[in-house]
Amino acid sequence: MRILVVEDELELLKILAQALREEGYAVDTAADGEEGIFRAESWDYDAIVLDLMLPKLSGMQVLERLRLEKKTPVLILTARDTVPDRVRGLDGGADDYLVKPFELSELFARLRALIRRANGQAVPTIEVGGVTIDTRARRATQGGEAVSLTAREYALVEMLALRRGQVVSRTEMYEHLFDENEDTMSNLLDVHVSNIRRKLGKDFITTRRGHGYSIDD
Repeated sequence: MRILVVEDELELLKILAQALREEGYAVDTAADGEEGIFRAESWDYDAIVLDLMLPKLSGMQVLERLRLEKKTPVLILTARDTVPDRVRGLDGGADDYLVKPFELSELFARLRALIRRANGQAVPTIEVGGVTIDTRARRATQGGEAVSLTAREYALVEMLALRRGQVVSRTEMYEHLFDENEDTMSNLLDVHVSNIRRKLGKDFITTRRGHGYSIDD
């Protein structure tokens, strides 16, 4: 899954990006509101982490412009902790609100919940063909046994499982699984799909030639 983090505190931005990448997310960053809205409008992110107090455009201005055309889940991350601030943020189109200082574990949990809900998944576990995907623990089990997946392999499985029954194009998979700093023109996607089939079974992911991939119910 691909996350955009918009935060003007550069050290915090660096920490958040690194922590999210270690969790297996593809991450793009922006240090001001103008860059933030440019990225948010140009790419389809699975979630956006948005500070309110930004230079050039405020977080609320970014949110208002974004909501004119996109439904991307937005988590506001800010030092503004008054009830009126929270109400304004949520009424302005944010999906969740987290106050600084915060624990990374809570941020991760809130993002997982936002992404699940955006894909119509109410509970943290998904059952597909004898495989259980636990979006909370970010792991897969088969027949009760844990399956060793890399962070990127898990992200690919989770993406297809959340959209099970749908064909996901290769372009969309690249856009959601790799950030702007990665070589998305390589054969990385084919390598990951091949590895997942070796670990979970050759029929776990179906190839729709000329269209993309799917995991069926």
